[in-house]
Amino acid sequence: MTLSEVIIKEKAARIKWFFSDVDGSLTDGCTYYSSRGEEMKKFSHSDGTGFFLLRLAGIKTGLITGENIEIVSRRAEKLKTDRCFLGVTDKLAVLEELAVEERISLDEIAYLGDDLNDYLLFARLGLTFAPSDARPEIRAKADFICMNTGGHGAFREAAETLLRYREVDIIKLIHSAIAPPGR
Repeated sequence: MTLSEVIIKEKAARIKWFFSDVDGSLTDGCTYYSSRGEEMKKFSHSDGTGFFLLRLAGIKTGLITGENIEIVSRRAEKLKTDRCFLGVTDKLAVLEELAVEERISLDEIAYLGDDLNDYLLFARLGLTFAPSDARPEIRAKADFICMNTGGHGAFREAAETLLRYREVDIIKLIHSAIAPPGR
């Protein structure tokens, strides 16, 4: 195991929460409009499984975004996130408040982000991930750069990476969730 892998493993062991940005991290960063002017976003089912896996492993999840639109609230409900912060201008301040409320430290929070408004988080949070198409400044600060792009499995990859560094057997985790009682 390399030194950087040892450091990531140590960081992963402390994580209690995993937050994600939305646009560019859980989406491809594009906004679509219907002919009636309705705003739409595309989300990955694969990323949804990442939230499911974290929940099974006892890690709380959340979304945090500068946008304040119903689509994100609906996605958070579908993912069964523990928190969803919309319309946030200072993500670090919101997560500092959450840490106080939850009686945890910032190094117990993991994060997936892709753009400059995530930059301060990458210096303060416990374990940080960037999609492969994140801004260069973000990739340079990330603990782990995903092979997948935003909206195309980056969150799932980050979740599985975190669990792998915690030595969680994902197959056993899934099996325990779907196996009938008594098996």
